[in-house]
Amino acid sequence: MRITVLSPEQSVYEGDANAVVAPAYDGQVGILPRHAPFVTLLGDGVLTIRDSEGTHAFRVRGGFLQVGDDTVKVVAEHAETAGEEDAA
Repeated sequence: MRITVLSPEQSVYEGDANAVVAPAYDGQVGILPRHAPFVTLLGDGVLTIRDSEGTHAFRVRGGFLQVGDDTVKVVAEHAETAGEEDAA
């Protein structure tokens, strides 16, 4: 599946993913390829993207996550690369 992570300042990440775990406003949500259409508000926490090269982690706060047509779009009020301890 394809994922795009955007903040007001920049495009933070764009690429293919095998799995995404995101901090929704009411808990963690996991997204795998061919997930049903879905929209949720983002909370504050770590967005984890797993791809063929490994794991990428980003601290996100606010905004929303949308899934449709094997594409995940994350539009966050704040997003930055997380430290290695957050990626575990």
